[in-house]
Amino acid sequence: MFELYIGNKNYSSWSLRPWLLMKHFGIPFAEHMVSVAGRDYNAALKPLAGNARVPCLHDDGFQVWESIAIAEYLAERHPAMWPADAQARARARSISAEIHAGFVSLRTAMPMNLKLKLKGKPPTPDVQRDIDRVIEIWEEARTRFATGDGPYLFGDFSVADAMYAPVVWRLHIYNVPLPPLAAAYSEAMRAHLAMQAWYAAGILESEAHAHYDALADEYGGPR
Repeated sequence: MFELYIGNKNYSSWSLRPWLLMKHFGIPFAEHMVSVAGRDYNAALKPLAGNARVPCLHDDGFQVWESIAIAEYLAERHPAMWPADAQARARARSISAEIHAGFVSLRTAMPMNLKLKLKGKPPTPDVQRDIDRVIEIWEEARTRFATGDGPYLFGDFSVADAMYAPVVWRLHIYNVPLPPLAAAYSEAMRAHLAMQAWYAAGILESEAHAHYDALADEYGGPR
């Protein structure tokens, strides 16, 4: 059985990605939660992951770290994790790599904290640029590549949806207005049973980090 090492659910946005992917596709795994207090190098995680960070997937002791690498490793055994059409599959890989490597301004300004429900505030130009790009990606995927009746980026749920799941929560938490197509996608993702399960578990966690919680005042307090 796979073993997946993750951070706590309230704060660890990166950990959500492989967890959600494996839950959606019914892949059995043992879940191990570790503390993600602080952003610096954590030597205590080195035995669990070569990069000393989570998430990290263990397959009979073999370690696979970085959420995009975990997704590719799993997709080799479960090809349905990527769209069947070659161009759609290439686009799904492109946007998955893009969210994995970029959007630093958005992630810095709007860290994951499921316990917050904020009024929001006008974003800085850099953050707005990231938000606009996310919306552009979602709308293009839904209008150009989505097939069938599925509500996800490419119709059926894929790696790309798992990669953008943390952004779905961030934009919702910080009350970012979305145009209709992007808003419908966000709603569909938040209605996913595994997303709801992750959210419910995160709300019940007691671990707290003042740096993230303080943003409630910066973004206008609770809705």
